[in-house]
Amino acid sequence: MASNLNGLIIRDLGRSDYQTTLQTMQAFTNDRNAETPDEFWLTEHDAIYTLGLNRKNVRLPQNNIPVVLVDRGGKITYHGIGQVVIYLLVDLSRRNLNVRQLVNIMETSIIELLGQHKLNAIAKANAPGVYIDEKKIASLGLRLKNQCCYHGLSLNVDMDLSPFSAIDPCGYVGLKVTQTKDLGIADSAQDIGKALLKHLQEKLQKCHKQFKPTQK
Repeated sequence: MASNLNGLIIRDLGRSDYQTTLQTMQAFTNDRNAETPDEFWLTEHDAIYTLGLNRKNVRLPQNNIPVVLVDRGGKITYHGIGQVVIYLLVDLSRRNLNVRQLVNIMETSIIELLGQHKLNAIAKANAPGVYIDEKKIASLGLRLKNQCCYHGLSLNVDMDLSPFSAIDPCGYVGLKVTQTKDLGIADSAQDIGKALLKHLQEKLQKCHKQFKPTQK
């Protein structure tokens, strides 16, 4: 299911296979041109670990959950059902953005969403992501190619958190994780994902005058 909001296409992929989605993102980014609208993809993945480009000294899990090598920045993280995943396929040059500014959009969107539920979340300058009481609730990771980015963010909502204990999340030894369900938010992953998309979309549209593809 997809919708077009002022030149920004929003796709709800539902439950999707991680590797298929990654290949689709890569193909989209390789094939896009100056007139290609930006897209946000909302999804959930079955249990999987993804290992980013910073792979040195990473503690690998000793269980049966697959580990996939990916081309985003960062180290290792976990995805599973009940976690909101949003991929941001954005032409940064067209929106006069750099990666740090896009990361700030992602972090502040999550922080504002959680704030609406009376939760005090923060970002850390030296550890991208969003935290509550020193526990990580959201992870970020991007890949840039020809000033166009892909990959995105994950927000823990209502999932089995135990697979995180088999790794050092994002490379940080002893880092604890949390999720919205355990913090008193009853909203489903789908509802939280849609609410987060609105925050992201509003912030991104403020960065540049609305992009309108050439009419054919």
